[in-house]
Amino acid sequence: MKVTFIGLGIMGSRMAANLLKNGVELTVYNRSKEVVEYLVRQGAKAANSANEAVAEADIVFSMLSTPEVVDTLFMGPDGVLSNMKKGAIWADCTTVNPSFSLKAAAKAVNAGIQFLDAPVAGTKPHAGDAELVFFIGAEKPLLAVVQPYLEMMGKKIILIGETGKGASFKMLVNIMLAQSMIIFSESILLGEKMGIDKEFLLNIIPNLVVAAPFTKSKARMIEMDDYDLQFPLEWMYKDLHLAALTAYEHNQPLYLANVAKELFAEATKSGMGRLDFAAIHRYLEKK
Repeated sequence: MKVTFIGLGIMGSRMAANLLKNGVELTVYNRSKEVVEYLVRQGAKAANSANEAVAEADIVFSMLSTPEVVDTLFMGPDGVLSNMKKGAIWADCTTVNPSFSLKAAAKAVNAGIQFLDAPVAGTKPHAGDAELVFFIGAEKPLLAVVQPYLEMMGKKIILIGETGKGASFKMLVNIMLAQSMIIFSESILLGEKMGIDKEFLLNIIPNLVVAAPFTKSKARMIEMDDYDLQFPLEWMYKDLHLAALTAYEHNQPLYLANVAKELFAEATKSGMGRLDFAAIHRYLEKK
């Protein structure tokens, strides 16, 4: 099959590279050309526009920043959907709110395109090492077509349910991720105030059963005060905002997640948006 990948940021560029390593005939498009040139050297074909990129594709993967970007690029008057082959597949890996994913699916069906939501769990290292986990919203026959390509980019594919359920589950994962990072940071900061050695705290707490496993890698960031970008703090704020919108749509309060959202909003406003989301520790430390 001919495959296209649109959106070559921190995650998308590494996902596309893994498709190339597996011999996939791949066309790529991204606004920034530097990463495109790198992938061309690995065997990709570069397109001058998103519409050109999808013209011959059987499967189009998208990994973009926000629902608004997906909407503009795919569903506008001259959007990508209008230029895809009838019967082609659009697999959106972008983290979006479920109601947006359902909107995208409806637009795709009207254009004669098959759609599945396929957001991922993992950050930069997982994308580079093909260790992502995909959360899928789709019917089984459609997933079966796309699954071989997902397996080139990830270690696990979980079918959550019908369209929109992949996006729904990813939202749950990210609100837990954000809150766990804040809880971990507050605990470390309080421990220091009580006179416990910071290095001891960062070495011991992540290994306790009460700690989220991902805090092991974030502890090293805190220890070095070096928040190398793996999952941008500003996108965590975006994801929490989408969770709040979704909670409103379902009349479901999100007490603690909304507190977390405001903390990430303040950290983004303070200039930390392009640091890893673990930099919320630095923000709380300075408050």
